[in-house]
Amino acid sequence: MRPRTVVLALVMALAALVIPPDTVRHSDAALVRVLNAEGVDHPGTVVWVLCLGSDARPGQSLLGERADAIQLVGLNLRTGAGTMIGIPRDSYVEIPGHGHDKINSSMTYGGPQLMAQSVGNLVGVHPDYVFTTGFLGFRAMVRAIGGVTVHSRFAFSDPVRPQGYVKGVNRLNPFQALIFGRVRHPLPRGDFDRSGNQEELLRAILRNVRAHRSKPGFMERGLLAAVKNMDTDVGPAELFRLAQAVTDVDPARLRGCVVTGPTGYAGAASVVYPDVSMARRLGNDARKDGTLDGRC
Repeated sequence: MRPRTVVLALVMALAALVIPPDTVRHSDAALVRVLNAEGVDHPGTVVWVLCLGSDARPGQSLLGERADAIQLVGLNLRTGAGTMIGIPRDSYVEIPGHGHDKINSSMTYGGPQLMAQSVGNLVGVHPDYVFTTGFLGFRAMVRAIGGVTVHSRFAFSDPVRPQGYVKGVNRLNPFQALIFGRVRHPLPRGDFDRSGNQEELLRAILRNVRAHRSKPGFMERGLLAAVKNMDTDVGPAELFRLAQAVTDVDPARLRGCVVTGPTGYAGAASVVYPDVSMARRLGNDARKDGTLDGRC
C-alpha cells in the first residue's frame, strides 16, 4: 500500500500568495470562493477559510480526491486574532446528498463546495473560501519561504530526519515539514495529534512570512505568483486583501483546537465519530470574532 500523501493546508491562502513567480511551474493549488459566501469583500469582522490537503497523486485531479488535512481557519480582520479548528479526516458524518461517510470523501462526491458544506454542517460555521493544495504545492510553498521552524509537543523519529523530531524547536526543510504534519503512528493520540501538528505548521508558516512581509514588493510578487500558479475564481484585488488579512494575524494569537471523538468502525472502515457538541461549541465560540475564548 502506497503511503498516503497527506499534505497540509496550513495558512494556505497565505502560502499560495507568497510563492515567487517562478517557483511552481504546474498548478498544485486552488482557491475557490464558496457559493453564497460574502468573503473578504464584505464589511464584517471575520473571514473563514477552509484549508485542505488533497490526496491526489500526479495525474489525478487536485479537487477530485479525498481531503486528508482539514483545518477551518477564522481570521479577525480588526484584532489580528485567529482560530484553527482541526477536523480528523476520518470523521464519520452525514454528507449532503450522499448519506454517511468519512468527511474527507466529500471532495470526491462534490469537490470543495460540498466539502465546505460538510464541514460547515459539523462545526456550524460555513467558510467563505476553500483552499486546496497538493503534495508538490505544499513543498514548494515551504521552500519559497526558506523552510519553517516548528515547536513540537512530542519527540518522535522518522527516516527523513535522522536526528528525529525533538520536543521543542525543530528547523525543517520542505520535505521534513510535510512529514511533520503527515505522521500519526508515533504520536500518542494518532490523528488528533497529527491535526495539532498541522496547526503548528500553520503558525510556523505565518511566523516566517510575517518576518518578511515588510520587504519592498513582497506582497506584490506574491500576488502575481498566485495569479500565475494557482487555479482560482477569486479576483486579484480580493486575493490581495485576503493575503493582507492573513498576514495581519498574530501567530501568538492564532489558537487551535482539534475536534475529538471516539474511534470505531463503520462496516469495515476505521472511522472517528466526531463529538458534534464539541464541534458546535468551538464554532459558536469563534463564529463572531474568530477567537476561541473557552477550552478545547
